[in-house]
Amino acid sequence: MGKIEQLQKRIRVCIWIIIIGLTLSGITAFPLETELGLVKDHLHGTPALHHWITTIYNCLLFVNQHYPYLSYGTDWLAFAHLVIVIVFIGPLKNPVKNIWVIQFGMIACVLIFPLAFIAGGVRHIPIFWRLIDCSFGVIGIIPLWLAYKATRRLEQMG
Repeated sequence: MGKIEQLQKRIRVCIWIIIIGLTLSGITAFPLETELGLVKDHLHGTPALHHWITTIYNCLLFVNQHYPYLSYGTDWLAFAHLVIVIVFIGPLKNPVKNIWVIQFGMIACVLIFPLAFIAGGVRHIPIFWRLIDCSFGVIGIIPLWLAYKATRRLEQMG
């Protein structure tokens, strides 16, 4: 396998990691009440985490029973994840031409931090949960950065 093929393979693997992650996070945003109920019933973590999950579950249960239309917002969140997945098909096909998508993804990963800390503070989200949210930015930027570097090398070889 030549150097170009190795770079293309590395890029595809990195982009597939992002596609799978976005798809899973999108799909799992639809059945939040069911998922949180399962987590609440089977979570054996710290008392603070269990209390937080139980509180969120109880709130979501109440909202879904009395105001189900509010959960429509998380349906749109899920939809947005799935739409963003479509954009990442471009770098799978032609990473050099679509490097902007990789850059967009890296910018989005960085922007998770101010959103988590600003909106999280305003919404009284515990700091440990904001750090969990930020971990998605850290985890996401790694394969994107690797894809970006490989795409730049591919571009120079082209």
